[in-house]
Parts: sequence; C-alpha cells; structure tokens
Amino acid sequence: NIPGDQADKLLLANWGLPKAVLEKYHSLGVVQMFEWQAECLMLGQVLEGKNLVYSAPTSAGKTLVAELLILKRVLETRKKALLILPFVSVAKEKKCYLQ
Repeated sequence: NIPGDQADKLLLANWGLPKAVLEKYHSLGVVQMFEWQAECLMLGQVLEGKNLVYSAPTSAGKTLVAELLILKRVLETRKKALLILPFVSVAKEKKCYLQ
C-alpha cells in the first residue's frame, strides 16, 4: 500500500510529465492512477530502467503503467523505446494515441 505521505503519487500531475502529455491524459478522463499502478512505478529501480513484470485482468490499467514508464524514460534519457503490442489494430491505435 501507498503510505499517506505518498498518496499524491496517485495523481498523474505529480510524475513529472510534460504539460501536453498531462492535458492529453486529462482530456481522456485520466487524472490519477489506481493504487496498484503507482505501487508498480515505485517498485525498486523501475523508474531507472530496471525490469518490471506485473499481471492484472483485462482493462485493469496495465497499459497506463507501461506508457508512463516509456514516456518517462524516453523524455529523461532522450533514447528510443520499443513497445510490443499483440495486434496490428492495437498498434495502429497506440501509434496515433502516442503521437
């Protein structure tokens, strides 16, 4: 569980994302994460590029965790990232979304 002093980590605005990214998420109704998503992002050295394996039911919010990890690493390191998706239709949708 997230300690009370870190509850602000549930808000996307507190993760150092650019204003344009936050506005896009907000326009889609995503202002904060679930507690388990924030916990994933705060595990070990995940934000420094270490591996993370997590499992959750369909539509639980796994993609948001992956997107935030990718966005933060790309913006902080100025390196490219590879996102592997299961279907061409999902890949096309994510390409438009992330652009």
